[in-house]
Amino acid sequence: MDLFSDQRFLRVIHSYERQLAKILALLLAVVIGFATFELLLQSGAKVVQWQTDWFDGSLIKLLDRLLLVFIALEVLQNVMAYLRDQVVQIELVLLTALTAVARKVIVLPPSTDNKAPLMAGFGLIVLGLAAAYWLVRNAGQDRVSSPHLSSKELGAD
Repeated sequence: MDLFSDQRFLRVIHSYERQLAKILALLLAVVIGFATFELLLQSGAKVVQWQTDWFDGSLIKLLDRLLLVFIALEVLQNVMAYLRDQVVQIELVLLTALTAVARKVIVLPPSTDNKAPLMAGFGLIVLGLAAAYWLVRNAGQDRVSSPHLSSKELGAD
């Protein structure tokens, strides 16, 4: 048995890749847990203080942190889907990217310089991601809905 055969080499690399993905998923889960705990503590402290002015930017900061935790959860879902199916699910990646762009738009300070070009750029990014998502979804539905020709398409009655 050849120690450096192609099949053995690919199995070793595949195993290494899966173990690395598991370690990264575990690390990400721990970080998300701590971030959620910190978010709960900070938000709870703000709620307890009745003098908190949510419109001084505190609400935007809260939304920013909350959306960041959601994005991290989506990334964790991407890693878990990769471990489960052994393929990168492009739909999840595109939805995560859309969420990240939406987060940037939502938390963009009103006083941002060059806001019009920035918003136009975000709009183009969203259109590109949405178009890519639509293409991926339609390509997937075409494959699922017609994997084989039907008897009508073959000319049989």
